[in-house]
Amino acid sequence: MNALISVSDKTGVVEFARGLHALGIRLLSTGGTAKLLAAEGLPVTEVAEVTGFPEMLDGRVKTLHPRVHGGLLARRDLPEHMAALKAHDIDTIDLLVVNLYPFEATVAKPGCTLEDAIENIDIGGPAMVRSAAKNWKDVAVLTDASQYATVLAELQAGMLTDKTKFALSVAAFNRIANYDAAISNYLSAIQDDGSHAGFSAQHNSNMVKVQDLRYGENPHQQAAFYRDLYPAPGSLVTGKQLQGKELSYNNIADADAAWECVKSFDTPACVIVKHANPCGVALGANALESYSKAFKTDPTSAFGGIIAFNTTVDGAAAQAISKQFVEVLMAPSFTAEALDVFKAKANVRVLEISLDGVKRDGKTPWERGLNSHDVKRVGSGLLIQTADIHELRREDLKVVTKIAPTEQQIVDLLFAWNVAKYVKSNAIVFCKDGMTFGVGAGQMSRLDSARIASIKAEHAQLSLKGTAVASDAFFPFRDGLDVVVDAGASCVIQPGGSMRDQEVIDAADERGVAMVFSGVRHFRH
Repeated sequence: MNALISVSDKTGVVEFARGLHALGIRLLSTGGTAKLLAAEGLPVTEVAEVTGFPEMLDGRVKTLHPRVHGGLLARRDLPEHMAALKAHDIDTIDLLVVNLYPFEATVAKPGCTLEDAIENIDIGGPAMVRSAAKNWKDVAVLTDASQYATVLAELQAGMLTDKTKFALSVAAFNRIANYDAAISNYLSAIQDDGSHAGFSAQHNSNMVKVQDLRYGENPHQQAAFYRDLYPAPGSLVTGKQLQGKELSYNNIADADAAWECVKSFDTPACVIVKHANPCGVALGANALESYSKAFKTDPTSAFGGIIAFNTTVDGAAAQAISKQFVEVLMAPSFTAEALDVFKAKANVRVLEISLDGVKRDGKTPWERGLNSHDVKRVGSGLLIQTADIHELRREDLKVVTKIAPTEQQIVDLLFAWNVAKYVKSNAIVFCKDGMTFGVGAGQMSRLDSARIASIKAEHAQLSLKGTAVASDAFFPFRDGLDVVVDAGASCVIQPGGSMRDQEVIDAADERGVAMVFSGVRHFRH
């Protein structure tokens, strides 16, 4: 039995090769891998000795040879194939271990040049992997170090099963597909001047199925849940479900909306989402306080909602939450007491999602646990955009009224603005003291969103007097401002940019309220 080992990433390869040698398997290898194995005292035959042809062109050509591909592709059950091997003195290759040049890691480095990228495109590796994967019944192909232990254990037990070899083949073809997609995405974004465009000429998506779902948005629709090939730390897909029923399509969509909102706050926060919109958001000293405040915003909508925390859920918070019907509960951690409380609520889906290592301040969106791009399916196409990750700072605020907001009002305005970013457009959000008082979402008219927010507050028996209001886009006329001021708002934040900005500013001065422009809008469809 012959094994050909040619790896860029040497993790675990010496131990694996040593295990193969102990089983009497002959080791073949190339270049640096052969030198490493030989240095570890393992008998290894250079591929150049097998092919009778030296490596050339700085290693670009070394395994592209009939003695390699014949040994990989020959079907052992076809006498004519075996006769051809014998006629040309070609040995079979029964095990192939290959991982590819690090193209993805290379192009991810700042300052990567086109030349760097090109030199990290593997040719011989993918060709061998495809040959071995096609002939999976006779050849086992390993493309990742995580596969070594399982394969070695089966070999030591006697033989590799067809189930394992087929799974290895599928994994190999997936790896090649992902590798080629990365190359295509990168190269098709290169412009005539050599610079790298923000969007590639061809978009190749790489997703891994997490699970099949019972159904989609409605029972007559089929659905499955996929994740990015390399998910961002602290994202929903990295979570661990601790208890509860299987997540549904709608659960996952709403959970993502809640999680993305809650992790945007640096202090303890709670977000309650219903049908993709936050219906209650609040800050507090701990989980209990933030939940209690968030729940007050809209107790009716919170029924059957999705709840997310960015802080540990303890027993006190768990007791309060357990009094209500909850679909999904998420947090970075739960105390043992909290988990004991939810054991009595077996259907509640409890997810633990670590925020450890999620970085901010100057880091990439991925490092901060955020998507770098958003994708929306349309008829026979995709809309792709950079993610809305803009973070408004107080120094970005432009006071446009005669009355300037107080320090507390600035805090309230920034909080309201951050919440509005996660509310479907048209969005109007009333806030005060780190708590939402009324949320109007998803209306065709901004006036209607404002009115709905007021109605919600009235139903929750919350006074909007002295609240801060955020509008995700500008007020096209003064009537929108009048509605929120009539409801009790004392200060407003909006992007500005309307042809009638001055009319709205004059109205704010007339009504005696402070207004600031953010200079950025947050449409969310």
